[in-house]
Amino acid sequence: MTAPLTLAKRAARRLPRRGVVLRVLPALLLVALAFAGPWLAPHAIDTPVTAPYAEPGGEAALGGDQLGRDVLSRLLAGGRELIATSLLVAALVTGAAAFLGALGALRPAVGRVVERCADVLMLLPAVLGILLIALSWPGGGRFAVIAAAVVMGVPYAVRLVAGAAAPVAASGYIEAAAVGGERLWHLVVREVLPNLRATLLALFGLRFVAAVYIVATAGFLQVGPQPPAADWALMIRENSGGIVLNPWAVLAPSLAIGLLAMSVNLAASALVPRSGRREVTAL
Repeated sequence: MTAPLTLAKRAARRLPRRGVVLRVLPALLLVALAFAGPWLAPHAIDTPVTAPYAEPGGEAALGGDQLGRDVLSRLLAGGRELIATSLLVAALVTGAAAFLGALGALRPAVGRVVERCADVLMLLPAVLGILLIALSWPGGGRFAVIAAAVVMGVPYAVRLVAGAAAPVAASGYIEAAAVGGERLWHLVVREVLPNLRATLLALFGLRFVAAVYIVATAGFLQVGPQPPAADWALMIRENSGGIVLNPWAVLAPSLAIGLLAMSVNLAASALVPRSGRREVTAL
């Protein structure tokens, strides 16, 4: 009886790992396709190959855009910078929020100042924030978009991390480490943040989705990438006038942005440590 039970336990342990792989795999494939897209494109992104807004067929599998350029080639080449920018924004926002949130939990006076600043910034709508930073930084291009996304994202993330870090900062081993003479940076980096892994990983996924939204909105407003660059959000804006003639010129980049946001969020939730999920037993 021992052998079958052991095999059953091993099989039960493998199932969650397979589930994690299945939920992470779509995001990995989509990101890999986006980064390899420029080399897989069948045509140059700025050369007309068919009539404007031509239907799919011939040398253009997804038809032509407003200038007769291949929609498939521009779709394959248009996701790399969006993903790279969104990953950078999500990493910067999560890192800044982790430090400020943990610092605010350990030093309540600092935490109150950070929260008041976050409250003021949260009153600013995302689109207005993008336009303000873009207009005050002429020629900033994609760096202005990154700055706007970080400024708009940190306030929400700080409030979340501060709430999760408060009970950790009040625990006995943190007080013991402080009484033992450990410095503030040691308490933040070595004591508080390691206990917030699940929160920070989930936060990274949420901030990536938010960054995709802000970067795509900036691209739609032509703040950042400029024509004739291949960019998914820019493709939606450029081809919206011909959506009746060739819907794929608008639908394909829209679906790509949606799939990217969902797959990365799904992957982040799958990678959250199991210790962060506890089932509540019914009484």
